[in-house]
Amino acid sequence: MLEVADIFRLHGAAYRARFGTRLATSQVRALRDIEACRTAYFGGHLKQCDHCGRKVFAYHSCRNRHCPKCHRQQTDRWLEKQRARLLPCRYFLLTFTLPSELRPLARAHQKKVYGLLMSSAAAAVQTLALDPRHLGARLGCLAVLHTWTRALLYHPHVHLLVTAGGLSADRTQWIAPKNSAYLVPVKALSVIFRAKVCAALKKAGLLPQVRPHLWKKNWVVHAQPAGSGHKVLEYLGRYVFRIAISNSRLEQIDNGQVTFRYRDNRSQQVRRVTLPALEFIGRFLQHVLPLGCAKVRYYGIWSSSCRRQREQARALLSAPEPSGSHPVAPNPPLPQPAAPAPALALCPHCRLGQLIVLEVLLPQRRFPP
Repeated sequence: MLEVADIFRLHGAAYRARFGTRLATSQVRALRDIEACRTAYFGGHLKQCDHCGRKVFAYHSCRNRHCPKCHRQQTDRWLEKQRARLLPCRYFLLTFTLPSELRPLARAHQKKVYGLLMSSAAAAVQTLALDPRHLGARLGCLAVLHTWTRALLYHPHVHLLVTAGGLSADRTQWIAPKNSAYLVPVKALSVIFRAKVCAALKKAGLLPQVRPHLWKKNWVVHAQPAGSGHKVLEYLGRYVFRIAISNSRLEQIDNGQVTFRYRDNRSQQVRRVTLPALEFIGRFLQHVLPLGCAKVRYYGIWSSSCRRQREQARALLSAPEPSGSHPVAPNPPLPQPAAPAPALALCPHCRLGQLIVLEVLLPQRRFPP
């Protein structure tokens, strides 16, 4: 199967020669790491099959947070943690999109603009939710930053998984929205989001770089019910430790042209894009986040400083004991069996034997340049 790493190995040197001086440190590192992922550059192990005797080199992964091959186990752990954090209530998925006029500013000041985009979106929905006319409660929000379309174009936006309801100011009750299909008015949310971004840009000293007409335009905010939140978590989890494209969407590289497919959001039709390899690399690298830029953030009662409020909300949402019932003494815990030893890898050649480690291979940092 064709991989992003294959494209980087074939054309990464040419891309560096042409654009290397313009690349951020995080982009240089991502290009290098993905090129060298599961090669001798990162070291590994030499293993031998105990049945057929064949030797197999097993190289380490790069663990770069933008690599499409790494982080499967880390993604599973993240999803498990988020599922445990979910409160037993309904959820909404809110999407806040940065207007196209602000994208050049976002490119030039990624860390600042991405941070204020996420915080402004969360602050906007909290402002409306705290208003007694709408809800009068404090929500829980999980925010995940995306910077792409499915065709790898630059399109900064943030997804918020938001509790359908919140904790009252005195923390004595959970207040749910009156209409299960409606949380807060989206038009008002768009206006407040725009104002929050304006204030944040002013505080960051970036407001003079924005044309005044932008503050009179309608900004795009979308809201939809998200059920129990589990399906949205699975969608967001796909991109927490990688970016816009998976290796399975790559179709071919021929004569320096890369073809990949994507599903159009509006028509739901599968479309194909063919790009020069250097342009494909450029589209990929523009979504590499700056060092220290957090892609996932928590707000409201989901923030790290509100653990007690989150547990109070969980207690309020839990089903009460039936009246007149008596607690039943729990059975004593059964002794747990010892954890089984990890299974050895199966030989990829004979499919009968198991691979035994013969030697630890130290990293060879000569490749890539």
